[in-house]
Amino acid sequence: MNPWPPAPPSLLDPRGKALWFLLALAALVVASFWSLDLQWRQFLSLDAARSMGRFLGEFFPPDTSPAFLRRVAQGTWETLAMSALGTGLAAAAGLALALPASRRPGGGASWARGPTRLLLNALRSIPELVWAALLLISAGLGPFAGTLALAFHTAGVLGRLFAEAIENAPPGPAAALRVQGVGGVRVFCYATLPQVLPQLLSYTLYRWENNIRAAAVLGVVGAGGLGQMLAFHMGLFHMGKTATVLGAMLLMVALVDAASHGARRWMTR
Repeated sequence: MNPWPPAPPSLLDPRGKALWFLLALAALVVASFWSLDLQWRQFLSLDAARSMGRFLGEFFPPDTSPAFLRRVAQGTWETLAMSALGTGLAAAAGLALALPASRRPGGGASWARGPTRLLLNALRSIPELVWAALLLISAGLGPFAGTLALAFHTAGVLGRLFAEAIENAPPGPAAALRVQGVGGVRVFCYATLPQVLPQLLSYTLYRWENNIRAAAVLGVVGAGGLGQMLAFHMGLFHMGKTATVLGAMLLMVALVDAASHGARRWMTR
């Protein structure tokens, strides 16, 4: 038996690198608090609490007139349709871009892998609000611009996630089909895709949850849905109507989150 205690791990091994990363992250957080002009005393003051209380009190009672509730229901459906269609288009485009962005089954990288990944980075680097502002010029005001904005940004996100899932798929079934002389498209459809399909659907549902929130915000720039109603009534200080729109947003997001969570749990059984 060795009477000496084990030597401490090197700072260059994986555990040491993780420690350096955590220390650098902690230093960045401390530097952020030091460099930002955070008015904590003013934010936590009694006057700020009173002002916020008066502002929140203006939201009550919400507007529950039948005519306005019908408009809210129409805006809710528009927001839901924008998010669903945008996510569906993004999933199709993301899968099409994920194939050239992933490594070939044999382990080599396709010549299109680098350019396709740059395209995916560009798509997801531009926020949805910026996409919507750009597309309003060509598509005009309304839900069409918002739907395309969601599709462009989400395609970049899903394309990268899909490519990683395809690259990490077990290679055994695909190799067995290639030995039998099966072509690349059929290998992907019958070997790789069935293995990664639950993961792809889970990613798509999760992004749909995010796009529900994003679609509600996109209306602020004129992209339709509940967000456009929220910007209109809040700008005119119709606080009762604003409260009703906010309540519809919260209810819609909660229902979609619950349905998406249940679907993802059902798929992973």
